[in-house]
Amino acid sequence: MAMGEDDVPKDKAAGRAESPGALDDALDAVLAATVRRTGASIGGIYLIEEAEPVLRLVAVCGMPLEFTAPWRRLPLTAPIPVADAIREDRLVWIGDQTDMARRYPRVAAVLPYRFPLAAHAVTGMRRCWGGLVLMWPADHARKTTSRERRHITSSARRLARLLDDAQRPPTLPDQPRIVSVDAPYHPAYAGLAAVDYAERLPWGALALDLEGRITFITKAAARLLGRDRGRLLGTRPWQSLPWMDDPVFEDHYRTAVVSRAAVSFTARRPPDQWLNFELYPDTSGISVRITPAGEQSTPSTRPRPVALTPTGRLYQLIHLAAALTETVSVRDLFEMVAEQILPAFRAQGLVLSAVDAGRLKIVGSYGYPPEVIERLDGLPLDTDLTPAGHILATGTPGFFASPSEMARSHPEAPLVSGKQAWAFLPLMVTGRPVGACVLSYVRPHTFSADERAVLTSLAGLMAQALDRARLYDAQHGLVNDLQQVLLPRALPAVAGLDVAAR
Repeated sequence: MAMGEDDVPKDKAAGRAESPGALDDALDAVLAATVRRTGASIGGIYLIEEAEPVLRLVAVCGMPLEFTAPWRRLPLTAPIPVADAIREDRLVWIGDQTDMARRYPRVAAVLPYRFPLAAHAVTGMRRCWGGLVLMWPADHARKTTSRERRHITSSARRLARLLDDAQRPPTLPDQPRIVSVDAPYHPAYAGLAAVDYAERLPWGALALDLEGRITFITKAAARLLGRDRGRLLGTRPWQSLPWMDDPVFEDHYRTAVVSRAAVSFTARRPPDQWLNFELYPDTSGISVRITPAGEQSTPSTRPRPVALTPTGRLYQLIHLAAALTETVSVRDLFEMVAEQILPAFRAQGLVLSAVDAGRLKIVGSYGYPPEVIERLDGLPLDTDLTPAGHILATGTPGFFASPSEMARSHPEAPLVSGKQAWAFLPLMVTGRPVGACVLSYVRPHTFSADERAVLTSLAGLMAQALDRARLYDAQHGLVNDLQQVLLPRALPAVAGLDVAAR
């Protein structure tokens, strides 16, 4: 049967929301009830930002906040399930990883895990508000049942009614709200008995929350890991144990959280102790079993990474890199940067320039008045009006958190556009400048270390895409000119016929 009204408290799921907080609570209650009733492991609510328009992830259930970084703001035009569900006002169902790779290759590249997914438009009487997204464990059937479809559709309609009836527009938080699903009640004595039981086991046992932090660890597990329990509790293993400081180990944890499937792997604790790790996830966290693996015949030859970018940013980079590979023309590239990269880094202005005959020719802009673009268009490559000349000469990006910081090296630059922070990215291919990309902000913005790292990596990808797109445009123009030359200059007049040449 379909989800009943009793699944959500009456004061949260019905009637008018008298305040933004009340509306948020009501939306969160419906999301939690939907996850419980459908058996989903992860759920999320997207709302449409009117001004952009883009999708904003406002609430998520069953997933760590860090995992949501690449998915918090998405263009309505993006080739992703929730955007298709909203544009077509229907339920989109993805049965497995193969289905995802076939229909949404960009999403499959960013989330290379096994899970079914459903996305449904949240459409009310007045407008479409956004979308509902649900994900199930890897062992879920490839096809959805009619009961699940009724639950999903009913939940989407309930969300739409709440939004239709609200006296105030919904809030769009910078970070999504984390919604918890009510856990079953456990008497205190049962918890103590479970601790005693775990301590008696001959192998190591520890528990991780969904954020990856250690919430419980036995003496045996601490002994195998080689560190005191007090120094491990509350930490993430790949951060507190130097020999686990490798993206591979964090990705095993990420796989367990997203797919809700058991994961096992082997790791070497220096100098030569090999350990087996078995991860068993559910909606509340991950249970980990640690056992000695014995001697390995071949020592690990995997190189140790240095200065790693956090995994969330790596996935964001993969997501944007996949989008860049789909661009063909210069116009395609500009639209992709405006629709994908601009919202991902919360920038409000964009200028994309290409090197042309010793000058920077602007091929696209966003968030700037025409008179500003006219002044910046055609600047020489060695210009000192803006940092563009310096970054192209050195190949090093420039990040300016405020106008005063910019004015130290380029006094006139802050006056040109009125923006308050900038990221100047040189687009270089094999040491040769092909263009420049500028992201700007209407308020001061401090660029974190991982933001700088991802933007620097993206600059290299954008440079290759721009070089390729300009070559395509040149070839396309040449072919078009050739076709025009081959067309006859005049056509015969034939009675009773309309004659054309193409």
